[in-house]
Amino acid sequence: MNSNTQTPRQKPARVSGVAHVFAAAGYSVGGLRRLWQETAFRHIVTALPVCGVLLYAVGASFIDYCVLLILFSCLIAVEALNTAIECIVDHLAPQWEEFARDAKDLGSLATMCLLFANGVFLVAVVLRSYVLA
Repeated sequence: MNSNTQTPRQKPARVSGVAHVFAAAGYSVGGLRRLWQETAFRHIVTALPVCGVLLYAVGASFIDYCVLLILFSCLIAVEALNTAIECIVDHLAPQWEEFARDAKDLGSLATMCLLFANGVFLVAVVLRSYVLA
């Protein structure tokens, strides 16, 4: 395991009520900061406006934009979970381990499935605009 010589930090006290909402928002912002360090996440953030422009170019409906935002939100959520898995695995297995490879491969598969879903949706909207128009 990791031979860390630092003193363990105290676990923060639990909060409830309205303070919990603000604490949870802070944790989410922290997660977003961490996720921004990932190249894949930055690619996703860059792809969203590009896809929005594509939808605009083909005259997509309001519902199409909503579906795009839902799919991208799911993609970001899965990318966040994949990054969390990678962080935990890297901590548990600093050397190569089969379970580590499997965990990372499965997280990557989940992300790829949502990338595929986004692609299928975009192709369907474009085809609908040009083939069925």
